[in-house]
Amino acid sequence: MSEPRDWLEWDERHARAWIDVPQPVDDKYSRGVLGVRTGSRQYPGAAVLGVEAAARTGVGMVRYLGPRRASNLVLQRRPEVVTVPGRVEAWLLGSGMDAAARDDGTATALVEALAAGLPTVCDAGVLDLIAHATGPTVVTPHFRELAGLLSRPGKPVTAAQIAVSPGEWAGRAATELGVTVLLKGATTFVASPGGVRLRVTGAPAWLATAGSGDVLAGILGALLATHSATIDTDADALVALAATAALVHALAAGRASNGGPITALDVAGAVPATIAALLAPAPGGRRAATTV
Repeated sequence: MSEPRDWLEWDERHARAWIDVPQPVDDKYSRGVLGVRTGSRQYPGAAVLGVEAAARTGVGMVRYLGPRRASNLVLQRRPEVVTVPGRVEAWLLGSGMDAAARDDGTATALVEALAAGLPTVCDAGVLDLIAHATGPTVVTPHFRELAGLLSRPGKPVTAAQIAVSPGEWAGRAATELGVTVLLKGATTFVASPGGVRLRVTGAPAWLATAGSGDVLAGILGALLATHSATIDTDADALVALAATAALVHALAAGRASNGGPITALDVAGAVPATIAALLAPAPGGRRAATTV
């Protein structure tokens, strides 16, 4: 696989500046509220995994709005989650949804969230609706999903084509779709419409397991909610936060695995310790702060 040389390797040194640390004056609202519309009757577990990951990444409140069964499972796992509409700073949409099986009520709710102008993570079952997005948007496809997004009548794109040069395709998609693209894979490529190109490596192969993408989406949603004000003023914040989410995801997987098999919930459970290690002072007692 050959990729352009202008991809910046995103590592702990870069990512630690993009973790929001609460101050004594903060409350649950100032720390950010993440709105979540994920899960379905077919895949209710995706809602649990995304909410679990978001809560463990560090957000003031998660507001889950989804199917009854998924909502019940979320509350059983995380009773602090709020399940009524209200204020949010960012949205996480689409994990565990199948666009082909989506009912009209769900589609309307997703379009309303996309049109709210807020920072938004678009995953899985909402990718076909990204034309309705009016705020800063990150899409999180795997190769097959990206192929579907880029295919046009008479001009199909295949997952096999993308696998040959995923970074090139991620950059092309960001430019064509006008959104930040986080292309999942053994190496994660993150590209912005403005031309920023970041990549994250080092995730253990054990991370290729059901639900791991839902955990990644939850981590990213929390980071967008805690940095919503920064995203409004910094054009490059979105791509940096997406790469940071991918790095936290990879590091948490390595911590949970320790060389052995893991489940998606194991990865979510390792996020707090991973973030604590990321924020620990560097040798000499200083923390480096870097930008894109």
